[in-house]
Amino acid sequence: MNLALFIGKRIATNKQQSFSKFIIRLSIAATSLSVMAMIITISFVNGFQKTVAQKVFSFWGHIRVQHFEVNKSLVSEETPIEKNDAVFYYLQKQPEVIQVQTFATKSAVIEKNKEIEGILFKGIEKNYDSSSIKKMMVSGRWLHFNDSLYSKEIIISSTIANELKIKLNDTVRVIFVSQEAGASAYRPLVVVGIYKTGIDEYDKLFAIGDLQLIRRLSGWNDNQIGGYEVFLKDYKQLDQINQRLEFPDVWSSKTIVEVFPSIFDWLGIQNVNRNVIFVVMSIVAIINLITCLLILVLERTKMVGILKAIGSKDSIIQTIFLYYAGIITITGIGIGLFFGVGFSLLQQFTGFIKLDESNYYVSVAPIEIIWWQVILISICTAVVCFLSLIIPTLIVKRIKPVKAIQFR
Repeated sequence: MNLALFIGKRIATNKQQSFSKFIIRLSIAATSLSVMAMIITISFVNGFQKTVAQKVFSFWGHIRVQHFEVNKSLVSEETPIEKNDAVFYYLQKQPEVIQVQTFATKSAVIEKNKEIEGILFKGIEKNYDSSSIKKMMVSGRWLHFNDSLYSKEIIISSTIANELKIKLNDTVRVIFVSQEAGASAYRPLVVVGIYKTGIDEYDKLFAIGDLQLIRRLSGWNDNQIGGYEVFLKDYKQLDQINQRLEFPDVWSSKTIVEVFPSIFDWLGIQNVNRNVIFVVMSIVAIINLITCLLILVLERTKMVGILKAIGSKDSIIQTIFLYYAGIITITGIGIGLFFGVGFSLLQQFTGFIKLDESNYYVSVAPIEIIWWQVILISICTAVVCFLSLIIPTLIVKRIKPVKAIQFR
């Protein structure tokens, strides 16, 4: 039988009321709260980053491939470029790429009831995969492409619809501005759908329509586009994949992180917040456990003296208290794990925590539980706490048997 483990268990399960019992409960509570806070924090951060990033990528893809231009705003009209089958198939053959789609944009002004709003008209083709954007539509339907010159339909954001008091099936005047020619032309288009991403950079700017309309207004031929949108299997690899892509001189590629840096900078700050909470919670748990163990050692000074007097080594006595503290630590981690995961699952299935979408890009706090991270938090907390608990047990070596037995 392991003597140190046996004594440690007996001390831990002692029913006798004492001041140390209160300290033990306090330490268990502090450890459980720390673990719970870390699990909830990392679940929220994962949820925020994935949900907001997916909104951005759903609208524009992960990488934009278009005409190479120096010192030009990334959110603006593209210089037209001929479709290139070699570039298209090169992108499609990349193992990380799941889809490649054509697009083009053109500056415009949308008018309704003599009220106007500036927009960037995003043109797409008939074969465009609308599944991701449809998830963000709050009313209406997707564009219908027919065999006429171009589709006379448009999809706008709820922000623009509210500002101009536009309803579904209303006809609006869309005035397209030619920056090069200094002229403008308008087309009446029917609003068939309204979307909402919750991201101001999108909702205040973009409308979706037929790419063929941009071609006609800009004098392009049927083979010219603004560029390609590239969708990847794993967005976390977009920087590495983009750096690896090689194109002819006239082509270039940019990640959406470069196009909308403010959004991804905000997401990056969440990692800083997460790390700060991890450090604070770890310090709280460690300080509480060290304090608890010091009190336990002092309270059991007489027991330490007796054990030394009958020949027990310091290492055995230290192990007794480490087992004792280990039981407290594991109990705290177990409780924290239960409530942390439970709270996260409750939010995931009920969404009871609401947020201001204008500030956080989402109306409900998103949750994503990554189980290996939860397990890693539990293991790391146990290891760090155990290593820190070695320090207070060193006081055992300084206890003299004669004085300890007389200690009251």
